[in-house]
Amino acid sequence: MTTETLAKTPLHALHLELGARMVPFAGYDMPVQYPLGVMKEHLHCREAAGLFDVSHMGQIILRGPNAAKALESLVPVDIVDLPVGMQRYAMFTDDQGGILDDLMVANLGDDTLFLVVNAACKHQDLMHLQLQIASQCQIEACFDRALLALQGPKAVDVLARLAPEVAKMTFMQFAPVRLLGVDCYVSRSGYSGEDGYEISVPAAHAEALARSLLAEPEVAAIGLGARDSLRLEAGLCLYGHDMSTSTTPIEASLLWAISKARRADGARAGGFPGAERIFAQQQQGVASKRVGLLPQERVPVREGAEIVDADGNLIGSVCSGGFGPTLGAPVAMGYVQSSHMAVDTPVWAMVRGKRVAMKVAKTPFVPQRYYRG
Repeated sequence: MTTETLAKTPLHALHLELGARMVPFAGYDMPVQYPLGVMKEHLHCREAAGLFDVSHMGQIILRGPNAAKALESLVPVDIVDLPVGMQRYAMFTDDQGGILDDLMVANLGDDTLFLVVNAACKHQDLMHLQLQIASQCQIEACFDRALLALQGPKAVDVLARLAPEVAKMTFMQFAPVRLLGVDCYVSRSGYSGEDGYEISVPAAHAEALARSLLAEPEVAAIGLGARDSLRLEAGLCLYGHDMSTSTTPIEASLLWAISKARRADGARAGGFPGAERIFAQQQQGVASKRVGLLPQERVPVREGAEIVDADGNLIGSVCSGGFGPTLGAPVAMGYVQSSHMAVDTPVWAMVRGKRVAMKVAKTPFVPQRYYRG
């Protein structure tokens, strides 16, 4: 794909002006880092506030009295009882229980749901919704909206200068908010493990809002490189790497995301694609599962590296890996056989033909600091 054929977000010109190094990502020309560099951007987000352009993500609105029930038929999550003004993490599953995509779902009230889906999957997600539930609710793609993420412990101070009411929001709350005179949607959530906000803004107003936020002393522009190391330290999955159609929520260690009401013994048990297989796995266990991994040497262990046991037998593979700047050490996640899933189990990664010692570890590697009030 040439640079000419890559899609551009509404902030593309601003990224170039800020000296970003651009790379192709999910069909878009995206900033991987700015002159500050990945390491400093990562640490700045942990200490102050970072602004990310995530406008490549897909935004979709569902409307109608049956919208919640309709969406619930596609995800193992409680949407019917999702309170107005709250957001929830969800997954589209297929008939085998594989994960088609993960997404955020917010209840706007007035029989309206707001979805944020992954960039690489947004067109197929839209088609999936249209194919499965178009007869039950209105489906409106809002791919012309921009999405900004303001993340870090000082994000609240910065955004509250523009709209004081955001300071009262708690983790996963979602609200319509006017910023610089423009109607936006704001959620107190993010993908960094830090407190922060995601802001959906009409594309025409995205640059003015981004410039206003970047003008604040606490805020630095952050690229995809640091976004990846931040989410990895927080133990958060990246679709297409840590989960896919070949992994179920149980194998991906995402049982926590299956709402109690939708589990085998819940009030509205099943009724989503692949429920039988997912319930069977929950009861009987799985052959392999996603775990956290801490390399015991200062060697980054990357995605795709084979994982072996003490005798050199293949027992899994790494799905995400890199250096954790906050931790000051390499971190990784991978799928390992159930015999090696326990925390502190020694395993080895094969890196350029050499064995690198690792330990199975709990995630998150760095404590999450979401604001719960």
